[in-house]
Amino acid sequence: MARYLHLVGADTNPLAAPVLAHPEPGAEVTVVLLDGVEPPALPEGARVLRLGPDLDYARLLDLIFEADHVIHW
Repeated sequence: MARYLHLVGADTNPLAAPVLAHPEPGAEVTVVLLDGVEPPALPEGARVLRLGPDLDYARLLDLIFEADHVIHW
């Protein structure tokens, strides 16, 4: 199963929403929200974490190395 980590910031590209809404079948999707942004439409089962309240930089680095694909929007 592919593991995707999406880093979503305040200046996120508009193309992020359709990509996030339709992941690869069977993929594990984690979305990290940066800069206090609101999450876009996400698929069922996607894990959402906020940098700061839910996640520190050390754990973010762990997630980056655990993921098969890291996409910064």
